[in-house]
Amino acid sequence: MLGAEALIKALEKEGVDVVFGLPGGANLPIYDALVDANLRHILVRHEQSAAHMADGYARIKRKAGVCFATSGPGATNLITGIATAYADSSPMIAVTGQVPLAMIGKDAFQETDIIGVANPCTKYAFQPRAAAEIPETVKKAFYISESGRPGPVLIDIPKDVQQAREEVAFPNLIKVRGYNPIVDADLSQLERAVQAMMKAEKPIIMAGGGVILSGAFSELQALAELLMAPVVTTFKGKGSFPENHALAMGPIGMHGHAEANKIIIEADCIIAVGARFSDRSVGRFDEFGKGMTIIHLDVDPAEIGKNKAADIAVVGDVKSSLRTAVKMLTKYKIVKRAIDDPWLKRRKELIDYYADSIKDYPRELTAKKALKKLRELLPHNAIVTTEVGQCQMWASLHFDVIAPGTFFSSTGLGTMGFGFPASIGAKAAKPRSIVVDIAGDGSFNMTENSLAVSVLDKLPVIVFLMNNYMLGMVAQWQRTFYKRRYSGVHQQNCPDYAKIAEAYGAQGIRAQTMEELDKALKKAMNTDVASVIDISIDPEEDVYPFVAPGTGLKDMITGA
Repeated sequence: MLGAEALIKALEKEGVDVVFGLPGGANLPIYDALVDANLRHILVRHEQSAAHMADGYARIKRKAGVCFATSGPGATNLITGIATAYADSSPMIAVTGQVPLAMIGKDAFQETDIIGVANPCTKYAFQPRAAAEIPETVKKAFYISESGRPGPVLIDIPKDVQQAREEVAFPNLIKVRGYNPIVDADLSQLERAVQAMMKAEKPIIMAGGGVILSGAFSELQALAELLMAPVVTTFKGKGSFPENHALAMGPIGMHGHAEANKIIIEADCIIAVGARFSDRSVGRFDEFGKGMTIIHLDVDPAEIGKNKAADIAVVGDVKSSLRTAVKMLTKYKIVKRAIDDPWLKRRKELIDYYADSIKDYPRELTAKKALKKLRELLPHNAIVTTEVGQCQMWASLHFDVIAPGTFFSSTGLGTMGFGFPASIGAKAAKPRSIVVDIAGDGSFNMTENSLAVSVLDKLPVIVFLMNNYMLGMVAQWQRTFYKRRYSGVHQQNCPDYAKIAEAYGAQGIRAQTMEELDKALKKAMNTDVASVIDISIDPEEDVYPFVAPGTGLKDMITGA
C-alpha cells in the first residue's frame, strides 16, 4: 500500500478516532488517504490550534491526540502547541509533511528542518525514509508518547515516502532501544516514605499534574484521609483533589490561595506527588522546604532533585506508588488525627483568616463574583479549561474544581490562545459534556478564528470571556513594578466580541450585571451552538494574592 495509506491504517490500529489538521502541498497524499478512512478529520483555521485541540483531546481522554500539518510554515506553526504539550506532559502525535527525500537540505520550497526544530520540545522525533517503516514508526511514537511521563512525539514524512507503494507489515509488539520508563516503585523507598509520613506532626500533601496524568484521584484522597493531611496542589494539579473536600487548601504559588501558601511553609513534612517544584509554585528554591522532610513521588527520575533536593525519592507511576503506600499505612493501623488536632485547627484558622482579608472590588460584577456564579450554575462534571493571563489566575483562586480531572490549562509554557482550541479538543473527546473556556480578551484574540471550527464541526463550547480590553496581567505588572507606565497593553475596545461570535454563526451575549450573567450562562448551557459571553471587567481589577518573581511564598502580597 501507499505510505499515506499505511499511516492512516496504523493510526486506526492505535484506536485514533479523530485528527485535527490542515492540508498543504507536502501532506496532500495523507489527505487523499483520509477520504477512505474511518477517522473524523476536524479542519482547523491555524495549525497552532490543531496542536492545542489535540492537546485538549488528550487531557480528557488521557491518550495521545493527533494533529496534521504540511511542511515549512505548517510544521513550524505546530511548534507552539507541541511545546505547550511538552511543558505540561500531554501525550500528542504530530504528523507533518516534508519535501521529497531528494530535496531535503536543498532549501526547497516550504522546507524546514522540523526534526531539528522540534527535538527540544518533543520526547522524540521520527522521519521514516520508506513507506514500509511507517507502521512501526507510528507504533513506537504512541508507545513513547503515552508511557512513562507522557509528551508529544513528531512524525515527519517526506512526500515521496507518502506516495511510495511498498509491502508493509503492522507490528503488534515493538521495543524502543534505550527507552525503559520506570513504572514500579522501589518498595524499600516506599517503606521509608511511609515511615516518614507516620512520624510527621504537620504533614502536607502537594499534588501536581502527575496525579491527573496517572488518574490517581482515589489513591490521593485515600492517602490524605489516612494521614488527615491538608492537601495543596500546584496549578497544574488543580482538579487532582476535590476542592470542596474538608482537607483541601487549593493551589499554591504566584497566584495561589493565601491559606495554601501560608500553610505549606509551616509544614514539617511535604509529600510531593507528581509535582516538579516549579518556580511559579514554590517561589525561591533556596527558601522553600527549609527544615522540612521532603518526600518526592514522580514517574520521571529527571525531576528528582532538579529544583529541590528530596530526603526520600520514590520513582514510579504515582497511581501505583500511592496505592502501595495506602496499603502500607493501613497495615500499620495508623491512628488518624482527631478533628481538633492542632495541625487541622491551624488549617481552619488560616482559611477563616484569609476569607476576609483578600481584596475584592466594590463593583457589582467582578472576576471573583463571575467565577463564583459560573461554579454555582455549572454541573460538577463539566469540563473547564482556561486561557492565559489574569483570567487563568482568577480561575485558580475563585473556581473550585469538584470532579477530578475536569480542569486544565497551559501551565508550564503559559501559552496565550491555548484555552479555546483546547476546549474544542476536549469537546471532541467528550461531546456530551458541557465545556467552558475561561478566557480573557487578550488570549482569546489569538485563536478566536477557531469559532469556525466549533460551529461547523458541531462542537459547541462556551467562552466565558472576562473582558477588560486590556492585556491584564502585563498591565497589573506595569501598575505594580513600573509606576503605572502602561506600554502595549490597551486593546482600545476592539473588537466587539458578540458581533464576532455572530459573524461565525455562534451566539454572542453581553453581560454587564450579575443578573445578565446569570441569564447568559443559563442560555449558553441550553443551546447547541458555540456561545461567547462577553463579561465586562474593570481594567484596574488586579489578581490577589500575588507572589512577586524572585520572592518566596512568605512574601505573598494579599492586596489588603
